[in-house]
Amino acid sequence: RTELALKEIMSSGGAEDDIPQAERKTVTDFCYLLDKSKQLFNGLRDLPQYGQKQWQSYFGRTFDVYTKLWKFQQQHRQVLDNRYGLKRWQIGEIASKIGQLYYHYYLRTSETSYLNEAFSFYSAIRQRSYYSQVNKEDRPELVVKKLRYYARFIVVCLLLNKMDVVKDLVKELSDEIEDYTHRFNTEDQVEWNLVLQEVAAFIEADPVMVLNDDNTIVITSNRLSETGAPLLEQGMIVGQLALADALIIGNCNNQVKFSELTIDMFRMLQALEREPMNLASQMNKPGMQESTEKPARRENPHKYLLYKPTFSQLYTFLAASFKELPANSVLLIYLSATGVFPSGRSDSEGPYDFGGVLTNSNRDIINGDALHKRSQSYKEMHCLHPGDLYPFTRKPLFIIVDSSNSVAYKNFTNLFGQPLVCLLSPTAYPKALQDQSQRGSLFTLFLNNPLMAFLFVSGLSSMRRGLWEKCQDYLRKINRDIAQLLTHSRSIDQSFLQFFGDEFLRLLLTRFIFCSATMRMHKIFRETRNYPESYPQLPRDETVENPHLQKHILELASILDVRNVFLENTLDDY
Repeated sequence: RTELALKEIMSSGGAEDDIPQAERKTVTDFCYLLDKSKQLFNGLRDLPQYGQKQWQSYFGRTFDVYTKLWKFQQQHRQVLDNRYGLKRWQIGEIASKIGQLYYHYYLRTSETSYLNEAFSFYSAIRQRSYYSQVNKEDRPELVVKKLRYYARFIVVCLLLNKMDVVKDLVKELSDEIEDYTHRFNTEDQVEWNLVLQEVAAFIEADPVMVLNDDNTIVITSNRLSETGAPLLEQGMIVGQLALADALIIGNCNNQVKFSELTIDMFRMLQALEREPMNLASQMNKPGMQESTEKPARRENPHKYLLYKPTFSQLYTFLAASFKELPANSVLLIYLSATGVFPSGRSDSEGPYDFGGVLTNSNRDIINGDALHKRSQSYKEMHCLHPGDLYPFTRKPLFIIVDSSNSVAYKNFTNLFGQPLVCLLSPTAYPKALQDQSQRGSLFTLFLNNPLMAFLFVSGLSSMRRGLWEKCQDYLRKINRDIAQLLTHSRSIDQSFLQFFGDEFLRLLLTRFIFCSATMRMHKIFRETRNYPESYPQLPRDETVENPHLQKHILELASILDVRNVFLENTLDDY
């Protein structure tokens, strides 16, 4: 490629001898850096997706080369324009690759600040119109690069809750797709239109709108803020465990998704992250933080996002997380998946007799499937059974199951005496409640944004910002009281308290109890299967059916003028 570039120089600048040595060297150096950067970038996909250490030095080298390349083209832009014929879309490509690097660094580290960095590079491409000339060239592959850039930018904006930018990008992408399919008779038109439909459905997934006085929509963030989790009061005896790793698994049929994120996965990953900080104030480059500078707060737990994994993939990632889990740490497994029910009758009641949740089937196991269908005595193969998780209970394990067969995980046995908690969704919702399952599960919404979920079950679809903020304040008070109920309980299982020292798990537990108490008081949630459950069971009278908490919920309903939706004398109704 370097030789080609030099020939290009000769043809544009006359005889080779006319070109100053320094300019020739500039082009040679640029070509070398460009080749090296592409080579390293392409090598990223060969790195193992699991395991937290092997990839860091390779990522560091790739960042170094891209940083040099970016600075080099800035310093020598005129020479590269004149002698190399550097086009603006090529600069856009370099910026886009750097944006992708930052995004992948976020996926690998769960450090939300890297999303801000990705956003700034993607924004620069748009502001400086690096891709604007692409449409004049008769090369469909260049237009596809532009469309992919838009799709990647949208993912980053969704994760940063920049919904106003998302809406602008979707409009621009829609125009670009129309232009692309009009100019080139391509086969991928349907796929690109599907991308547009997916992102449109994703944006509209929230069931309640919060409005400013001028009727613009308020963007609410559900990451952990400084005031998010209820503080531990003096004298609360809780464990010192910290959430270090999480597997977020999405395998629901028909749920809204974009890229490889279902709406449930999207909501849960935000519940396990802190609000992003500006990276510039914290560090210069990924992996290059000075050891003398201690980060101001604890890092986010590391996450693996698994969209429709097969059993093998799920188990591989689970084993990698388990292996690398530090001492005094917790592994969280979140399963949002279609329920798989046992097909045959079983006399025993073991950890493989209640079904579980769906794992994706690879087509190459068709023979196994045929065999399985012939005999009712075999267990479901493409299913994560409670028993499959037993080996991993050798370390502290926090499990959340959002599924129509979540109760299968109620039949756990704590074999190794390590802290173990399972939070289980209702297995069915009342018919009278408008079916929202396509737009995400109500249970996960309670764990991510409890006020929005409360408004939805109360029949509200929009609210003014002032009232929303007043209710959020009241909800923080409720969370504080729930934390006290838990830590003062005499009969609660110790596992709950051992997890309660971690901010993220504390917030999930208090939201779970709020969700459960709300559903038990709601007039249309009348069947047992409409309520969340847990393993080990919580003492109801001290938590989810505590009169003090019920009073709070009625008070919140009164603020919203929806008290008629809830039972007043709930204790008498049981």
